[in-house]
Amino acid sequence: MSPNPVIPDSAVSRLATYLRVLRDPRVEGRQHVSSAYIGDRAGVSPDQVRKDLSHFGEVGRPGVGYDLEHLIGHLARIMRLDRVQTAVLVGAGNLGSALVQYTGFGQRGFRIAAVFDIDPQRVGTNLGEVVVEHVDRLAQRVEELGATIGIIAVPRWACQTVADAMASSGLRAILNFAPAKIEAPEGVNVRSVDLARELECLAYYLPG
Repeated sequence: MSPNPVIPDSAVSRLATYLRVLRDPRVEGRQHVSSAYIGDRAGVSPDQVRKDLSHFGEVGRPGVGYDLEHLIGHLARIMRLDRVQTAVLVGAGNLGSALVQYTGFGQRGFRIAAVFDIDPQRVGTNLGEVVVEHVDRLAQRVEELGATIGIIAVPRWACQTVADAMASSGLRAILNFAPAKIEAPEGVNVRSVDLARELECLAYYLPG
Protein backbone atom coordinates (compact mmCIF):
# COMPACT_ATOMS: atom_id res chain seq x y z
CA MET A 1 0.00 0.00 0.00
CA SER A 2 1.41 3.43 -0.94
CA PRO A 3 1.98 6.02 1.79
CA ASN A 4 -1.05 8.07 2.73
CA PRO A 5 -1.11 11.71 1.63
CA VAL A 6 -0.31 14.31 4.27
CA ILE A 7 -3.57 15.68 5.66
CA PRO A 8 -4.36 17.77 8.76
CA ASP A 9 -4.84 16.05 12.13
CA SER A 10 -8.44 17.26 12.08
CA ALA A 11 -9.05 15.28 8.88
CA VAL A 12 -7.51 12.13 10.41
CA SER A 13 -9.89 12.54 13.34
CA ARG A 14 -12.84 12.85 10.96
CA LEU A 15 -11.82 9.69 9.11
CA ALA A 16 -11.94 7.78 12.40
CA THR A 17 -15.41 9.23 13.03
CA TYR A 18 -16.58 8.24 9.55
CA LEU A 19 -15.42 4.67 10.13
CA ARG A 20 -17.30 4.53 13.41
CA VAL A 21 -20.44 5.82 11.68
CA LEU A 22 -20.15 3.17 8.97
CA ARG A 23 -19.67 0.38 11.50
CA ASP A 24 -22.70 1.42 13.54
CA PRO A 25 -25.31 -1.38 13.72
CA ARG A 26 -27.91 1.03 12.36
CA VAL A 27 -26.16 0.94 8.97
CA GLU A 28 -26.41 -2.84 8.66
CA GLY A 29 -28.41 -4.00 5.68
CA ARG A 30 -27.47 -1.04 3.50
CA GLN A 31 -25.47 -1.54 0.31
CA HIS A 32 -24.68 2.13 -0.23
CA VAL A 33 -24.35 5.17 1.98
CA SER A 34 -24.36 8.83 0.98
CA SER A 35 -22.02 11.63 2.03
CA ALA A 36 -25.09 13.36 3.49
CA TYR A 37 -25.79 10.34 5.71
CA ILE A 38 -22.16 10.14 6.88
CA GLY A 39 -21.93 13.88 7.42
CA ASP A 40 -25.17 14.08 9.39
CA ARG A 41 -24.00 11.45 11.87
CA ALA A 42 -20.42 12.73 11.98
CA GLY A 43 -21.46 16.35 12.52
CA VAL A 44 -19.88 17.73 9.34
CA SER A 45 -21.15 18.81 5.93
CA PRO A 46 -21.50 16.40 3.00
CA ASP A 47 -18.95 18.53 1.13
CA GLN A 48 -16.43 17.97 3.92
CA VAL A 49 -17.01 14.21 3.77
CA ARG A 50 -16.47 14.17 0.01
CA LYS A 51 -13.33 16.32 0.33
CA ASP A 52 -11.83 14.12 3.04
CA LEU A 53 -12.47 10.90 1.14
CA SER A 54 -11.24 12.32 -2.16
CA HIS A 55 -7.74 12.67 -0.65
CA PHE A 56 -7.56 8.88 -0.94
CA GLY A 57 -9.20 8.51 -4.34
CA GLU A 58 -12.56 7.50 -2.91
CA VAL A 59 -15.37 9.02 -4.99
CA GLY A 60 -19.03 8.17 -4.58
CA ARG A 61 -21.46 7.71 -7.45
CA PRO A 62 -23.97 10.55 -7.92
CA GLY A 63 -27.42 9.48 -6.78
CA VAL A 64 -26.05 6.23 -5.35
CA GLY A 65 -23.32 7.16 -2.88
CA TYR A 66 -20.49 4.97 -1.61
CA ASP A 67 -20.43 1.18 -1.57
CA LEU A 68 -20.68 0.52 2.17
CA GLU A 69 -18.47 -2.56 2.53
CA HIS A 70 -15.86 -1.20 0.15
CA LEU A 71 -15.71 2.12 2.01
CA ILE A 72 -15.38 0.43 5.40
CA GLY A 73 -12.50 -1.68 4.12
CA HIS A 74 -10.86 1.29 2.44
CA LEU A 75 -11.03 3.47 5.55
CA ALA A 76 -9.79 0.62 7.72
CA ARG A 77 -6.73 0.25 5.49
CA ILE A 78 -6.11 4.00 5.47
CA MET A 79 -6.28 4.14 9.27
CA ARG A 80 -4.15 0.97 9.62
CA LEU A 81 -7.14 -0.65 11.35
CA ASP A 82 -7.33 -3.65 9.04
CA ARG A 83 -4.95 -5.44 11.42
CA VAL A 84 -4.51 -5.79 15.17
CA GLN A 85 -2.34 -3.02 16.62
CA THR A 86 -0.33 -4.13 19.62
CA ALA A 87 0.21 -1.59 22.41
CA VAL A 88 2.28 -1.51 25.58
CA LEU A 89 1.38 0.53 28.64
CA VAL A 90 3.60 2.09 31.29
CA GLY A 91 1.96 2.87 34.62
CA ALA A 92 0.01 0.19 36.47
CA GLY A 93 -1.81 2.53 38.85
CA ASN A 94 -5.56 3.15 38.93
CA LEU A 95 -5.77 4.69 35.46
CA GLY A 96 -3.43 2.17 33.86
CA SER A 97 -5.35 -0.70 35.42
CA ALA A 98 -8.62 0.65 34.07
CA LEU A 99 -7.16 1.07 30.57
CA VAL A 100 -5.78 -2.47 30.48
CA GLN A 101 -9.11 -3.96 31.48
CA TYR A 102 -11.24 -1.82 29.15
CA THR A 103 -12.76 -4.21 26.61
CA GLY A 104 -13.51 -1.50 24.06
CA PHE A 105 -9.91 -1.44 22.82
CA GLY A 106 -10.07 -5.07 21.78
CA GLN A 107 -13.34 -4.50 19.96
CA ARG A 108 -11.62 -1.77 17.93
CA GLY A 109 -8.58 -3.86 17.03
CA PHE A 110 -6.14 -2.73 19.71
CA ARG A 111 -4.42 -5.10 22.15
CA ILE A 112 -2.53 -3.99 25.25
CA ALA A 113 -0.07 -6.87 25.37
CA ALA A 114 2.30 -5.72 28.12
CA VAL A 115 2.22 -3.43 31.15
CA PHE A 116 5.20 -1.93 32.95
CA ASP A 117 5.89 -0.14 36.22
CA ILE A 118 8.76 0.60 38.62
CA ASP A 119 6.88 -0.05 41.84
CA PRO A 120 8.05 -3.39 43.30
CA GLN A 121 4.60 -3.87 44.84
CA ARG A 122 3.04 -3.80 41.36
CA VAL A 123 5.68 -5.64 39.34
CA GLY A 124 4.74 -9.30 39.12
CA THR A 125 1.04 -8.74 39.85
CA ASN A 126 -1.74 -9.52 37.38
CA LEU A 127 -3.88 -6.99 35.54
CA GLY A 128 -6.49 -9.13 33.86
CA GLU A 129 -4.51 -11.52 31.67
CA VAL A 130 -1.34 -9.40 31.73
CA VAL A 131 1.48 -9.62 34.28
CA VAL A 132 3.05 -6.28 35.22
CA GLU A 133 6.74 -6.19 34.29
CA HIS A 134 9.54 -3.85 35.31
CA VAL A 135 9.96 -0.94 32.93
CA ASP A 136 13.57 -1.99 32.32
CA ARG A 137 12.15 -4.69 30.05
CA LEU A 138 10.28 -2.21 27.84
CA ALA A 139 12.60 -2.23 24.82
CA GLN A 140 12.99 -6.01 24.86
CA ARG A 141 9.26 -6.62 25.06
CA VAL A 142 8.44 -4.06 22.36
CA GLU A 143 10.70 -5.97 20.00
CA GLU A 144 9.34 -9.38 21.03
CA LEU A 145 5.72 -8.32 20.68
CA GLY A 146 6.12 -6.20 17.56
CA ALA A 147 4.32 -3.44 19.44
CA THR A 148 3.47 -0.26 17.55
CA ILE A 149 1.84 1.98 20.19
CA GLY A 150 2.90 3.12 23.65
CA ILE A 151 0.44 4.32 26.29
CA ILE A 152 1.63 6.51 29.17
CA ALA A 153 -0.31 6.46 32.44
CA VAL A 154 2.30 7.72 34.90
CA PRO A 155 2.57 10.87 37.05
CA ARG A 156 3.57 14.15 35.43
CA TRP A 157 7.17 13.99 36.70
CA ALA A 158 7.82 10.65 34.99
CA CYS A 159 6.09 11.10 31.63
CA GLN A 160 9.02 12.58 29.67
CA THR A 161 11.38 9.84 30.83
CA VAL A 162 8.84 7.19 29.81
CA ALA A 163 8.26 8.86 26.44
CA ASP A 164 12.01 8.92 25.79
CA ALA A 165 12.24 5.23 26.63
CA MET A 166 9.33 4.44 24.32
CA ALA A 167 10.87 6.36 21.44
CA SER A 168 14.23 4.67 22.01
CA SER A 169 12.53 1.27 21.97
CA GLY A 170 11.20 1.94 18.48
CA LEU A 171 7.63 2.98 19.22
CA ARG A 172 6.45 5.66 16.81
CA ALA A 173 3.00 6.35 18.27
CA ILE A 174 2.39 7.41 21.88
CA LEU A 175 -0.88 8.09 23.69
CA ASN A 176 -0.17 10.20 26.76
CA PHE A 177 -2.56 10.38 29.72
CA ALA A 178 -0.12 12.27 31.94
CA PRO A 179 -1.06 15.94 32.49
CA ALA A 180 2.11 17.33 30.91
CA LYS A 181 3.45 18.17 27.47
CA ILE A 182 5.86 15.65 25.99
CA GLU A 183 8.75 16.44 23.68
CA ALA A 184 9.25 13.66 21.16
CA PRO A 185 11.82 13.17 18.39
CA GLU A 186 10.89 13.60 14.76
CA GLY A 187 8.88 10.67 13.48
CA VAL A 188 7.19 9.94 16.81
CA ASN A 189 3.54 10.98 16.94
CA VAL A 190 2.18 11.92 20.38
CA ARG A 191 -1.46 12.48 21.29
CA SER A 192 -2.28 13.65 24.80
CA VAL A 193 -5.47 13.21 26.80
CA ASP A 194 -5.66 15.39 29.92
CA LEU A 195 -8.73 14.11 31.72
CA ALA A 196 -8.62 16.76 34.46
CA ARG A 197 -8.39 19.54 31.87
CA GLU A 198 -11.41 18.17 30.03
CA LEU A 199 -13.39 18.19 33.28
CA GLU A 200 -12.33 21.77 33.93
CA CYS A 201 -13.56 22.77 30.47
CA LEU A 202 -16.88 21.02 31.08
CA ALA A 203 -17.27 22.89 34.38
CA TYR A 204 -17.28 26.18 32.48
CA TYR A 205 -20.54 25.21 30.78
CA LEU A 206 -22.36 24.22 33.95
CA PRO A 207 -25.23 26.49 35.02
CA GLY A 208 -24.24 29.02 37.66
